[in-house]
Amino acid sequence: MSAVPTTVDAPFWRRFVAELTYTRVAWAVGWALAVALVLSPIFKPSLWVVFGRTLFIAVAVLLAYTVAGQWRRPPLPRWGMQVVAVVLTAPLATLFMYVLSVGGDLSILFGAGRTSGMVLIGGCALVLGLVIGLGAMVREREAQANAQALQFALERETLERQAADAKLALLQSQVEPHFLFNTLANVQALVESGSPRAAPVLQSLIAYLRAALPQLHEGAPTLGREEALVRAYLDLMQMRMPDRLHYTLRIDPALHALRLPPMTLLTLVENAVRHGIDPSEGGGSIEIGAQRDPSGVRLWVTDSGRGLDENHPPGTGLANLRERLKAAYGERASLALSAAEPHGVHAEVHLPVNV
Repeated sequence: MSAVPTTVDAPFWRRFVAELTYTRVAWAVGWALAVALVLSPIFKPSLWVVFGRTLFIAVAVLLAYTVAGQWRRPPLPRWGMQVVAVVLTAPLATLFMYVLSVGGDLSILFGAGRTSGMVLIGGCALVLGLVIGLGAMVREREAQANAQALQFALERETLERQAADAKLALLQSQVEPHFLFNTLANVQALVESGSPRAAPVLQSLIAYLRAALPQLHEGAPTLGREEALVRAYLDLMQMRMPDRLHYTLRIDPALHALRLPPMTLLTLVENAVRHGIDPSEGGGSIEIGAQRDPSGVRLWVTDSGRGLDENHPPGTGLANLRERLKAAYGERASLALSAAEPHGVHAEVHLPVNV
């Protein structure tokens, strides 16, 4: 007898059949046989007669227990209904079985021997039924506790995800004006100095803004768009200092569709220009790259500028980027700075393998 998959809306008979599992039937037969073996030496009837009586009672208790568990809107908890069913069924089934055994003659039924036999068999059925009912109560309580714990876990995960999204949006709103204001300040300096490069720089600024503005409200732009933004920014910076800045892009085209937090590469590039190339008398070069490795995706920006300065730790731009990476990937992403040879800084972002 195999269990039939059921739901709360399934017909009664399907739910009833599904509850009559092999395990429960085996327990009922095993109980009947065990009680018969224990009581047979003190009973006059043979072992098989006693076993037949105990089996009849065990089946009746099992059926009552199963029926009570299918009540759709019980006045008591499910386990309570099953306990009540067992308490009522055990003595009634014992009495009914003994009435059948004497052909309905009640004067014979209440003889000393038969009365003690009814009490023993009925008592054993009642004790076992109560144990089964209490076991059902424990299982139901455990199921409710597990369901509640799962619900709490899902709610906590939802709240944590919402908090991470809100934090990422806040960090993005902080980083966008940072880049735009810095770029506008560079253009202003050229215009105020009357530089002939002012017009070409304005053209580069327009190209930069065309690349930047579509990304301002995107939660996770692609690496391909980030590359276009970096190229426009560096072209703009190169117009400002044409003899002091050179750059190369080594981004694997297969990674163009990769989603990543807004302005991840641009933050590293802007940091390299401001703190590496710009302060250096001879300027320098910047290499921007991205490639996939067995542990994930590596993004890097290496400059040959002034290098690390222990007296001037990384500014708010890199701190903001670390927070954005943490909000997007947790502890699975990292940002590391190291010295580049012969001088300069190597900044590397590592994204998890499943991005």
